Amino acid sequence: MIKKIRFIEPGNFSPYKKSFANIFTYNKYIKNPSTGLITLTTIVKNIINDTLMYSESISEIDFEDVYDADIIFISINTFNAVRGYKIAKDIKKNSEAIIVFGGMHASLNYTETIEYCDYVLTGDGDESIVEYIYAVENNTPIDFPGVIYKQEGKIINTGKREQPENIDTIPNRNLLYNYAKLAKRYDTLWPQVHASRGCPHNCSYCAVIQHFGRRIRTRTPENVVADIKEAIEFHKRKFIPRLTNVVWITDDNFAENREWAISVLNEIIKSGIKYYYTVQARYEIGFDDEILDLMKKAGFIELALGIEFLDDSSFKEFNKKSSYSDIVKSIKNIQKHGIGVRGLFIVGAENDTIGISDKIVKFVEDNNIHGVLIQSMFFTPGTLVYDQNKDLLIHQNWEKYDGNVVHYPKNIKPHELQQEIITASRKIYSVKKLIHAILHYKFINKVLFIGEFFWHMSVRKNLKEELKYLKDLSVEYKIKDAKFVMQNNT
Repeated sequence: MIKKIRFIEPGNFSPYKKSFANIFTYNKYIKNPSTGLITLTTIVKNIINDTLMYSESISEIDFEDVYDADIIFISINTFNAVRGYKIAKDIKKNSEAIIVFGGMHASLNYTETIEYCDYVLTGDGDESIVEYIYAVENNTPIDFPGVIYKQEGKIINTGKREQPENIDTIPNRNLLYNYAKLAKRYDTLWPQVHASRGCPHNCSYCAVIQHFGRRIRTRTPENVVADIKEAIEFHKRKFIPRLTNVVWITDDNFAENREWAISVLNEIIKSGIKYYYTVQARYEIGFDDEILDLMKKAGFIELALGIEFLDDSSFKEFNKKSSYSDIVKSIKNIQKHGIGVRGLFIVGAENDTIGISDKIVKFVEDNNIHGVLIQSMFFTPGTLVYDQNKDLLIHQNWEKYDGNVVHYPKNIKPHELQQEIITASRKIYSVKKLIHAILHYKFINKVLFIGEFFWHMSVRKNLKEELKYLKDLSVEYKIKDAKFVMQNNT
């Protein structure tokens, strides 16, 4: 009989560590926990009363509590897969619990993940997790779609599962260990709401389409607003007002379903909620004046645009249907509506050379972009870009797949590209820019920039730690090349 279930979201850089900086700004030791995993925890709570989730992004795990569970679900992305495997090994040594992995990395790379657990649940888990628990509880065959397991040393795949249409579960944030306490204390823990899943586009580096599918599935507008209200209430401080009253809508491509997005925005406006919002979208949203007007009215202060590259050949290389000129026009129109733009950039395309940092910095300054995220090309197992570039990967140490350079670019050395990311970050988030933000930005943008300033310091520290390894790698290859030349000249 199943009496106790635990969910675990492994840490990324390292397990949670207290820091004074967490009080008002970003820090590499404090992140926002997975809304998706809290949602699954909520679904399971309706079946098994003793259900709880741990996220190492915000808290340490009480392993004595975990060891005593009947089933332990661990969700991993590529960057925290190694930590997830370490946790699973530790549990196996100290517990008889069934270990089940899920999440994007486990779904797309299940042949690796199954070596560390009893089962892998692939894709969305909203329905399969319920079927799985009932099967274990009743000792019936686990033969429904969406499950991976081993039988006599052979991997059994029960087939691809249809994606659930009903995704209206409002996550019970009280089921996340220590979350209520931290949400009242740290301004960096924003209320999060995930309103839709999937993306109809086909960018070759994108793991979202492989995991959630190439179509948009949405929650009802009323359900989205109910979740927003719940998230805000959960994060309210009792005595001290939050510096940043911002809800982060974590969709990968908001407004792709235009009519639905309009309904959601109208529902937010009708609700009378006085809060700020930020969300990610493609550049096409910048040509939709009706949606931009509604977003401004609803309280959206920022759009995170997947700009990615700064030349049309790179868009073509990765099958991203964008153009440089259209992105510039989109940014200007978004800003014309009083909404800020955050730029999301990827480096490591074939055309990228030394100086790509200067191009990004100039683009950011010329287009008045207040915030950025710059990462090296990511290679998630199961994506087209991973399959096409396996021979160019430096290693498969998944812990380093968190923005570091992990491949050999065509026209720039790995350590040079890593340095370009560091340089761009340092220039965009310089002390001079910080002073300018403090003196001239609106209060909400001021607070956001201060937070990002310190967060980028943390990111650069992480990048610099890997830089030495990448430099040594280049020296090693120079020696090998020199030996090769000498051998061929004798």
